[in-house]
Amino acid sequence: MTQMVDLNCDLGESFGAWKMGDDENVMKHISSANVACGFHGGDPRIMEKTVGLAKSLGVGVGAHPGFSDLVGFGRRNIEVSADEARTDVLYQIGALQGFCKKFGVALQHVKPHGQLNNLAMHDAILAEAIVKGVKDFDPHLIVVAYGGQLAKVAEREGMRVAYEVFADREYNADGTLVSRRIPGSVITDADRIMRRAVRMVKEGEVESIDGITLNLKVHTICVHGDTPGAAALVAALRRGFVEEGISVVPMSRILGED
Repeated sequence: MTQMVDLNCDLGESFGAWKMGDDENVMKHISSANVACGFHGGDPRIMEKTVGLAKSLGVGVGAHPGFSDLVGFGRRNIEVSADEARTDVLYQIGALQGFCKKFGVALQHVKPHGQLNNLAMHDAILAEAIVKGVKDFDPHLIVVAYGGQLAKVAEREGMRVAYEVFADREYNADGTLVSRRIPGSVITDADRIMRRAVRMVKEGEVESIDGITLNLKVHTICVHGDTPGAAALVAALRRGFVEEGISVVPMSRILGED
C-alpha cells in the first residue's frame, strides 16, 4: 500500500505592515495550510490573500485559532475561561469561513496555534472548550492534534483527528515539544529534518531530546512558517517523500470524507 502523509504549515501570520514568513513559496510545496485568524497573527487582507493562494494551488485550508496575543505571537500563557476559549475559537473559525466562502473553498480542518495548542495537551477543560468551539461550528471538520487531551476529547466527541508531528521541533520524553526558550529546540538542518520526517512516516517513531524513542501516530507533518528557510525545508521534505515513495496529500484524503 502506498504510504501517504499530509504536509502542513502555519501561514497567513503577517498583519498590517509586519511580514512573517514566505507564504507564496511555502504554499507551493505543502498540501494543507493553517491560516491565522487575526488573534495571534493575520488580518482580513492577509486572510483573503492566503485563502486565495491556497485555492489556486489546490492546498487544503484550515483555521489556525490562537490566544488573543499579537505581541506574544500566541506563544505566551494567557488565562481564559472555558467559555472564552470556546467562543474565541468559534469566532476565529467563522472569520476564516467568510473568505473560504468567497473563493468556494471547503474549510478542511482546525489546528489550534501555539500555546493554546500546547496547553490543551494536558488541560482537559481547555481541550473540551476548543473541541466544543470547533464542533459548534461544524462537527465534520478535522481537528489537528499532536496527542494528549485535545486528541482524546475530539475522538470522544466523534470528530476526525489528524495526528500531527513536527519535523522541525525537538520532543520531550513525554511527547510534548521542547520549549522554544531552550537553544536548539527548533531544528533548521534540512537533512536532519528529512531523516526525522521519513522515520516518522515509515516507522512511526522519533527520538526525544534525551534519547528516548517515542512512538507516534502520524497523519500530518508540520513545518512552521516562521522557521528560518521554511520554503527550502518544505521543498526538501516534498522531494524526499517522493524519493521514498510517500505521497503528499491533504489530510482529508488520508482520513476520508466524514
